[in-house]
Amino acid sequence: MFARKVVSFRVANKADTALVINTVSDAIRKRNPSSGLLFHFDRGAQFTSKLFRSFLDSNHITQSFSKAGHPWDNAVIESFFKYLKHEELNRRSFSNISILKLALFEYIEGFYHRFRPHSLLK
Repeated sequence: MFARKVVSFRVANKADTALVINTVSDAIRKRNPSSGLLFHFDRGAQFTSKLFRSFLDSNHITQSFSKAGHPWDNAVIESFFKYLKHEELNRRSFSNISILKLALFEYIEGFYHRFRPHSLLK
């Protein structure tokens, strides 16, 4: 949430623990965060698995969850997905996963990070 930027993303046919671990690993390699990183997650099975918990521990990442029914901690990412769906995904169809990956990259790097206003960063 620090810079309101998408640090890493991946696309797959299945949103499982391996996908999440690989995506977070990409983010760690890109940003090289200091020890004590706080990472907020929803309560999906891929985030609550023992394998993911072990991955977080081995990377010195503190796991944070909102209480059920209290999504405010997740508001930043929920806002991102709202705009992503409205401005990109819901207005197009994608014939394969490679085209989807390219569209996401172009949206995130070409538009969202450069032109989408983030009121807290002004």
